[in-house]
Amino acid sequence: MPKGITLKDVARRAGVSYQTVSKLLRDEIKVSPDTRARIEAAVAELGYKPNTAGRSLRTKTSLLIGYSWKPNFQSRVNPILEQFLRSIVQAAEQSNYHILLFPYCIQDDMLTAYRDLIRTNRIDGFILSDLIYDDPRVELLLELDFPFVAFGSSNPEWEFFYVDVDGRAGLRMATSHLVEQGHKRIAALAWPPNSRVGKARLNGYLEAMQKAGIQIDQDWILRSEGTIEFGYQATNTLLDLPETRRPTGIVTIVDSLAIGAMRAVTDRGFIIGSEVGITGFDDSPFVQCLSPGLTSLRQPIDEVGQITIKLLVDILSGKKPEERQIMLTPELIIRGSSLGFKQH
Repeated sequence: MPKGITLKDVARRAGVSYQTVSKLLRDEIKVSPDTRARIEAAVAELGYKPNTAGRSLRTKTSLLIGYSWKPNFQSRVNPILEQFLRSIVQAAEQSNYHILLFPYCIQDDMLTAYRDLIRTNRIDGFILSDLIYDDPRVELLLELDFPFVAFGSSNPEWEFFYVDVDGRAGLRMATSHLVEQGHKRIAALAWPPNSRVGKARLNGYLEAMQKAGIQIDQDWILRSEGTIEFGYQATNTLLDLPETRRPTGIVTIVDSLAIGAMRAVTDRGFIIGSEVGITGFDDSPFVQCLSPGLTSLRQPIDEVGQITIKLLVDILSGKKPEERQIMLTPELIIRGSSLGFKQH
């Protein structure tokens, strides 16, 4: 912004009072389309940007939103986290807020940083993700009545604002897709039972199998961490089953498990797609480059980030969003890993 450009300069250029400009930029008043157009043109021509530091002092706000995440100490790339971070940073900046990032570790007292940021007035609100059952962050912020919005839910009895992706619906889609291809023996590679997200996604598989009238062999459901290594090991276990029980389809609740499954199928001499159909979840950027490409569920992460920030900014502005819990549906992206099945 050119040095010295003020609200009064914009007001003079637009032919209105500086109070009108100030209130319009804060979205506190409505003006005629012609007046709005003149003000917006003046802002653009002069290169004016709001003095957020000065506004922060006047309103006693920091214009900072805190976001914490659990670092992956195994150096594994998390493209979904990357995409979510990019989305909330961009959405926050459009509302003149910035994101303050800080990591937490479950084995430590993760609440210390939250309490310190609230006590020192450095944060206006929080964005949470990777929620678990009995999440202590949610419990603390509800107890303190401090503004936050979450990506994901927690205990059903807790009332708070969140945006989530319907993983249950996603696994129903993936499982039903394999059923439509002719598969009748479909396995599931899942996270441990204490995973909130994993439980929801696995329920989608169970519901689709029930709807298709397929009796589930308990040996078809294998659980552990969502790593390529477990996907590989678990799939070899499935392929060791007698031919009459050996699955011809495998749904996984994260792409890394599917990648391990694809590798195991190939190493055992089976053909992906025509002999063993496989699906993933997340539609990570690289899965379309696999051979064949991996059928996967694409989460609308950009939309999640935008809605999450909008909800929080509305709350911080004193508005009351009509919806407290917003559920978005993933999209099944079909590629070669689940196509061409030939029944034997």
